[in-house]
This record gives sequence, C-alpha cells and structure tokens, in this order.
Amino acid sequence: MPKQRQSRQLDKTDLRILATLQQEGRLSNVALARSVNLSPTPCLERVRRLEREGFIKHYSAVLNPALLGAGLLVFVEITLQRTNREVFREFRKSVTQFPEVLDCHLVSGNFDYLIKARVPDMKAYRNLLGERLLSLPGVSGSRSYVVMEELKETLALPIDV
Repeated sequence: MPKQRQSRQLDKTDLRILATLQQEGRLSNVALARSVNLSPTPCLERVRRLEREGFIKHYSAVLNPALLGAGLLVFVEITLQRTNREVFREFRKSVTQFPEVLDCHLVSGNFDYLIKARVPDMKAYRNLLGERLLSLPGVSGSRSYVVMEELKETLALPIDV
C-alpha cells in the first residue's frame, strides 16, 4: 500500500511529470521523458518513486457513462439517525458495496454523507434509493439532486508547475 504522507518536497520536474500523467496516463515512458525534458531512465526512476511514495495512487481510463448504461448522475444527501462510531462504521461498510456509488463523503453540515451515483435511468435510481440506500444501517432520510447537465467533471488536481 502506498504511503499517504508527503515525505519530501517535489521539484518542478516531478510536478511536470504529475501534471502530464494526469492529462495522459497512457504516455510511454519515452514520450513522457521527452515532454518533461528528461532522458527515459531518470524519468522512469522518478515515476516509480512517485508511485512508491503514494503521489501516484493508480492509473485508470475515463469511460463514457452514457454509452455504458449509466447516463443518469445523481447526488444524494444522507442523514443518519444517530452519529456515533458504530453507526458510521456500519454505514461505510454497507455503502461501499454498491457499484453505482462512485463517491461517498462524510461531510459537516445539515446531513452526514454526500453520495455521487450513476445509474441507467430514474427507475434504477428509485430502486437504488428506496430499496437499498434508505435501508442501510442508521439512515433516517435523504435528499436527492438529479443532474440535468454536466458542465465539468475531472479527477485532475491543480498542479502549479
């Protein structure tokens, strides 16, 4: 498991590598090295170190949800009956098993969790909410927001190079 703490300062070359890989994770090492002005061997060593130190968590492909039957995007506020360690633990354990749930965050404010989910249509969402999310341990209520238009979606972090 990669480390989750920053153990050293990143230099401009490390930052350029991270910024470049965020935009195109499939670049060959030779192409990456060329784009950050390094030779291939030191570039590969830096990438491996960034992976080992946890700066690069993993690589993935960005898929088109509409083409894969997951065109409806919803955000759901979840409120728990009680907020104690056991209720949080049980909720976390259960909600992470749902493949439709893309993100789930414990938040401060008037509700406890914010969920981002993708489903094929409204019928599937009603099933996810009514039959599954609202029956999770400790859940007392929800509020839903159906996305009508996606203006921006990214996993890229701002990197100042």
